[in-house]
Amino acid sequence: MKIAIKNLEGKNQGELEVKFAMIENGRGTQAVHDTVVAYRAAQRSGTACTKNVGEVAGSNKKPWRQKGTGRARAGSNQSPLWPGGGVVFGPRPRDFSKKVSKKTKQLSLRKALSERLKAGDVVIVDDLKLKSLKTKDFVGVISALELKGSMLVVSSGIDKNLTLAARNIEKVTLTTSDSLNTYDVLRPDKLLFTKGAFEKVEARLATE
Repeated sequence: MKIAIKNLEGKNQGELEVKFAMIENGRGTQAVHDTVVAYRAAQRSGTACTKNVGEVAGSNKKPWRQKGTGRARAGSNQSPLWPGGGVVFGPRPRDFSKKVSKKTKQLSLRKALSERLKAGDVVIVDDLKLKSLKTKDFVGVISALELKGSMLVVSSGIDKNLTLAARNIEKVTLTTSDSLNTYDVLRPDKLLFTKGAFEKVEARLATE
């Protein structure tokens, strides 16, 4: 499969042959599901916490004597039955992360990228070096490339001008070719790669 390479003015600058083996059938669907579930689970902080009876502040003194008051028996102010008392089986800090093998992650990324390429959602530019850090310069690039909706920009490395120019644009996120994952590929409407970034991703997917 070949993809057109454009410059920042939106003009064609040749074609790029996709070097990694694209997935044409239903293979990899489960890998994509497992990887996305694991990614989203890892984003959960898992810091919700409640105090049990032993952790609630208060003395161990019996609130009143066992008999003769007419009230129900009580042995502690920290009882779960009392307001401000301990919580029974409440949430505790935990790790929600799931393990996914390296091979599964690679297969899922290949599957996701293959589907986006076949759908025509991938745009490649020869370079994405901006002359300044002004947002209007990057907006001009987006207009020239006729990109609309949410977008992920993938560069081969961190670029200060690009980072500062794109940070105020709604629905535009940045990442590098080394950090690209399956969830990043699936989420936006369009994927904007630099030629160098796409070649680095191809190198990641070259071996199975």
